[in-house]
Amino acid sequence: MKHIWLYITSKDLEIERQQLIDEGKDIREVDNEFKELIALLKLENDDTNLKEKVDALLDKMTHLPMRADYPYYEPSDLKNIQRARPDGPRKLNVNLSDEILYDRVLGAWLGRCSGCLLGKPVEGWSSSMMWGYLKDLGQCPLDNYFRSDIPDKIIQKYNIQPQRAFINQVDHMVEDDDINYTVANLAMMKQYGQDFTPENIATFWMQNIPILRTCTAERVAYKNFTQLISPPASAIFRNVYREWIGAQIRADFFGYAVLGNPELAAEFAWRDACISHIKNGIYGAMWVAAMLSVAPFIEDIEKVIQIGLSEIPEESRLTKNIKEVINWYEEGISYEEAITRIHKKWNEKSPYHWCHTISNAQIVTLGLLWGNGDFEKSICRAVQACFDTDCNGATVGSIIGMMLGAKKLPRKWIDPLNNKVETGVKGYHLVNISKLAKEGFKLYKIMRENK
Repeated sequence: MKHIWLYITSKDLEIERQQLIDEGKDIREVDNEFKELIALLKLENDDTNLKEKVDALLDKMTHLPMRADYPYYEPSDLKNIQRARPDGPRKLNVNLSDEILYDRVLGAWLGRCSGCLLGKPVEGWSSSMMWGYLKDLGQCPLDNYFRSDIPDKIIQKYNIQPQRAFINQVDHMVEDDDINYTVANLAMMKQYGQDFTPENIATFWMQNIPILRTCTAERVAYKNFTQLISPPASAIFRNVYREWIGAQIRADFFGYAVLGNPELAAEFAWRDACISHIKNGIYGAMWVAAMLSVAPFIEDIEKVIQIGLSEIPEESRLTKNIKEVINWYEEGISYEEAITRIHKKWNEKSPYHWCHTISNAQIVTLGLLWGNGDFEKSICRAVQACFDTDCNGATVGSIIGMMLGAKKLPRKWIDPLNNKVETGVKGYHLVNISKLAKEGFKLYKIMRENK
């Protein structure tokens, strides 16, 4: 069996090399070996016969020294992450009724599904393709779901694949990993409670999520579990995707579960993220979970973002890059100029940049700030910025949905979901979104009463 995501390719080694540079490793002693093996893999068309050489090189990477001039402090263990945090409110007063809080949680679930469905059919589209499509149809800026029932000349020009999840092809939120993990973490916490461990999550995955429904870092971690490599080693062993966006897209339910408690939400997200990610890959998850925990209680979106940042290391690349976008917003630059700056900073044609936590966290911040609390503007601005469109649309939709509540979400965005979501998680293959919100809110109340 030669499944493309079950072995290392030349692109993966290119990703690993860039990952090492970005995380501050001194690669001088192995750089020639990297380049030679990358060239050989390309020549052999990523032949699996080179697996032993590739594995040996990846195993060397864990022992490389850090560069002396590296300016960041980026631990992966919870204790040192918490020591490196800035001051912040670790817990808020929960001053809303259960009726209002449930409406906020339902809004988060609906917003996550809606934002994900907006971005799903255009996942992987380049900026030239997406922006060209929108301009040719007279629909720029983006203000609605994407459709495939468009003029033939546009379909041919952009090689549109009509079978993708365009809104005219679906009548519910179709399966997507961004939603699978939100549901999986609900089911996992129903099974294990609030004292769940990283090992519990690994076990839950193997029992309830087929491996080919996982991607990148999650798939590597899953493979490692089957080889009896436990967390946190499962996040490091031959994992070139260890700072990609996967853990960040898994984090939402931890915020839903402990409303008003950003510290605990971030800790829950850490327990999950550490099975497959390190450093900024973990911080993205903690940042999102903390934001969602406080979103029902705070109207100022920049304050929500800052509270999220208060749960991750102050001297990390993620904090620096999110603050950079906040500074742009405070400068008063336009949304278009902010997109231009992000695309100058990150190369969308590089899979490393396209799917990394940091580049996409900048886009999440962009959508939140330039959306100005408007649900439609927020998700559309996150998706129109390109990169990992379904992930960013889902995260922004979740946060703004939590801030506004279900009753304030525009029917234009919510009605097409028909209150249904399809997942790859055992026991939740087709389920009402409101049922998920009710199950999750019940867990929140149980944990609130136990404290």
